[in-house]
Amino acid sequence: MSTSAPTVITPAAATAGTDRLLLIETFVRIVEAGSLSAAAAQLGGTQPTVSRRLQLLERSMGVRLLQRSTHAIRLTEDGQRCYERAKELLATWQSFESDVRGAGNEPTGTLRVVAPHAFGQDQFVEPLARYLQQYPAMRVEWLLHDRMPDLIAENVDCAIRVGAVTDPSVIAVKLGEVPRIVVASPDLLRGAPVPQQPEALACLPWLALRTFYRTEVSLTHAETGATERFGIHARLSTDGLHALRKAAVLGLGVALGSAWVMQDDLASGRLVHLAPQWRADPLPVSLVYAPSRYQPARLRRFIEIMRTHLPAGLAGA
Repeated sequence: MSTSAPTVITPAAATAGTDRLLLIETFVRIVEAGSLSAAAAQLGGTQPTVSRRLQLLERSMGVRLLQRSTHAIRLTEDGQRCYERAKELLATWQSFESDVRGAGNEPTGTLRVVAPHAFGQDQFVEPLARYLQQYPAMRVEWLLHDRMPDLIAENVDCAIRVGAVTDPSVIAVKLGEVPRIVVASPDLLRGAPVPQQPEALACLPWLALRTFYRTEVSLTHAETGATERFGIHARLSTDGLHALRKAAVLGLGVALGSAWVMQDDLASGRLVHLAPQWRADPLPVSLVYAPSRYQPARLRRFIEIMRTHLPAGLAGA
C-alpha cells in the first residue's frame, strides 16, 4: 500500500490565485490608512479580506511586514523597505498602464493633493471640479493644510504652494501670482483720512500673517518702483488668511493679504484699501510634485487643468 507524499504549499503557490499587485496595494493602503479596518473601508472590502491579503503577502515574501497590537500597527524593518519599494512599483505599474492604453485614454484611480487652506477652500475648487467632471473615473483626496508635505512619505501626488519653493528635490510648475494689498477697517481709522504713504502705515496697529511677514513690511510703488520698508509690532499674529481678514474687518489692525480674499469686504465698505499706490511683492503659486521617470496620467491631466483654468485671484504666470 503506497502513501502519497504530503502536499507542500510554497509561497509562490500560496499567491498563485491572487493578484500580487492587489496584495501590494492592500499592504500600502494598510500602512497609509493606519489600520486594517480603515484600509478595508477605503478599498470597499472587509477587514478579514484585508488581513488575509496581508498574510498572503507576508508568506510570499517570507518576512513579517507589520507588528500589530490592539491599538496600532507598526512597520518592521523589512516592512519599511517593502513599503518604499511597493510605492515605487505601484507608481511604475500605473504609468505602464497609462502608456499601454494610450495617452488619449481617461485616467482612473485616486489623486492625492495637498492645498493651502484658504485657496483650497475657495479659489481652486472650481478647477478641481472641472478635473472631476472631465475625468469621471477619477477620485481626489483634497487635503487642506499650509505646510509643505513630504510627497514621497505621505504618498501625495502633488501640492499647491503659495510662496517661494526652495526645495531642490521637487519640481515646481508656476501657476500664477497672488497680488497683495494693505487693508483696514474704517473703524480703525476713526474718521482720519486714508493713509497714502508707507510712513503713515507704520504708526497704525498691525496684524501679521506669520507665514509671510511678522515684524517687517516691504511695499513697492506701483508706478515708480520705489521700495519702502518699515517695522511693525503685531497685535495679532496668525497663519490663517481668513482669520487675518476677519480680524481686519473687526478693526483689530492693519492687514497685508491676498487681494482676492479682501474683494467682497472692500466692495461692501467693511474694509478700505490703504496706500493704494503701494503693494507688497506678489506671491508665486506653484504646483509641486516629486521628480519621477514615470508621471501618472492622473497627475498629467491635473496639471493641465490647473494651468488652463487659473483661479480668478491669480495674475498670469
